[in-house]
Amino acid sequence: MMKLALEEARTAASLGEVPVGAVLVAGDLVVKGHNRVISDADPTAHAEIVVMREAAQRIGNYRLVGASLYVTLEPCIMCVGAIVQARIQRLVYAVQDPRYGAVESMLRAFDLNVNHKPEICSGVLHEQAGLLLTKFFQARRKGEVPKWS
Repeated sequence: MMKLALEEARTAASLGEVPVGAVLVAGDLVVKGHNRVISDADPTAHAEIVVMREAAQRIGNYRLVGASLYVTLEPCIMCVGAIVQARIQRLVYAVQDPRYGAVESMLRAFDLNVNHKPEICSGVLHEQAGLLLTKFFQARRKGEVPKWS
């Protein structure tokens, strides 16, 4: 599933979005998405939120009990809050985010007195996800549009 999330991250990069992709699996349902903050002019359109919204609409319930969420970058505090509210069972992510990561980097939000904590697995395909982010921001700093093959 993380490979699918990486494909979504590449799609985000090709659109000029920060390359973060996510996949949510709930039973037979598989929802893929990527950052759409710029495209949607929506500060909440992080990849995690995009897939949770779609899955909840398709299931017909805001609780995504038993679901697994795969994301290429450690979720921020907003996304951690949504993971708690949705009751995501398992969170898998690739790369830590020292600036905004709210799972283990900048903050350990699941260690707060929250009423739900998912199973967490980090570091899955971290080299590929990290390289994608690094190349994206290097190109952006040079004023270039990143090209992805």
